Amino acid sequence: MNNAGWVVGQSNLAPGSNVLHTFVWYGLGPLVDIGTLNGLACPDCNVGGNGPNLFGMVPVAYETAATDPHNEDFCGYNTHRICRGAIWWNRAPVRVLDNLPGGNNANTFGINNLGQVVGFAENGKPDSTCATPFQALRFQPVIWGPDGHIQKALNPYGADTVAFAFGINDRGQAVGTSGLCSNTALPPVNPFGPRAVLWDTDGTPVDLGNLGGTTAVASSINIRGDVVGAAESGKDGTVHAFLWNKQTGMQDLGAFPGAFATVAPCCNTINNRREVAGFAVEAAGLRALVWQPGAKSPTDLNTLIPAGSPWFLQGAGALNDAGEIVGWGTINGETHAFLAKPLGGDFFNESTSPASTAPRPTSAKTQKLGMGSFRLGAK
Repeated sequence: MNNAGWVVGQSNLAPGSNVLHTFVWYGLGPLVDIGTLNGLACPDCNVGGNGPNLFGMVPVAYETAATDPHNEDFCGYNTHRICRGAIWWNRAPVRVLDNLPGGNNANTFGINNLGQVVGFAENGKPDSTCATPFQALRFQPVIWGPDGHIQKALNPYGADTVAFAFGINDRGQAVGTSGLCSNTALPPVNPFGPRAVLWDTDGTPVDLGNLGGTTAVASSINIRGDVVGAAESGKDGTVHAFLWNKQTGMQDLGAFPGAFATVAPCCNTINNRREVAGFAVEAAGLRALVWQPGAKSPTDLNTLIPAGSPWFLQGAGALNDAGEIVGWGTINGETHAFLAKPLGGDFFNESTSPASTAPRPTSAKTQKLGMGSFRLGAK
């Protein structure tokens, strides 16, 4: 979600369908299906997107109809088709992103307001040890320009051989994970790696440290250079969300009680006020979370919506500088995207936030996206 309240997400095409397409929602009305790659006649091709930036540009990963020559599954839909990165914009034709030499696949995740897209692509170097099933070639982060051409191919950290990137800010700093192909798994299916990394504006990789465990993934970065992600805790072996900046290093944001994993996922899950959105993975499923600036533990987002609401909020996927949160949850037995808007004061006590300049809400109304109508709070 951007600061204008425009939302990008993913939906199946019909009840019971396994084919997923990317949608854009402009704050009212139905979801807009961005379609397949340049109108390619591929009725069972999946499409994944992120963003948008303030101009409505959407970084997209399109499945094509062509089978990958190495039987790879780069897009993660278990179809083993070639995956191409692109930029969708409703004012211009889809811009297909350049691949790295020797590679067939690319995937996109982050975009900034300059139109720079970050993700990762194969670099054509074979590796038989890759942890991602079916992956035959090494991969590395890439920053593409708004014209679709590669601006920078970012190197893994130190002696690492592969890396991927999730987020990019308006200063051109990118974040993700670096490691060996044997201990680093590609997004979007269960991504992990040993080292959370920030690539500075000159492309230099910086190791962000860890929480005492063996895995760490950086997922989002704001304009201040604050980074969030998730890492294995050396204390209890579960996954905890973290916040990193140059002043304090990596800070543990704690775990939700009883959860196996508590994460700030990709993408745009930290805003410029240091509020953080994410979810917990529990035995019963998922639970949407939000962190107060400076907090060492998360708040269940379900406790901030009206009592008796038909919603159960499962995941918070992004938030903007107004404190609006988008994600997914269940309502009357169906899974839908939601927008939660702060109301009547503040989600949190803003005295803890050095970036605070205005009052913020203490509760939220939840709104169902698309379908031509809205549901606010209790139905």
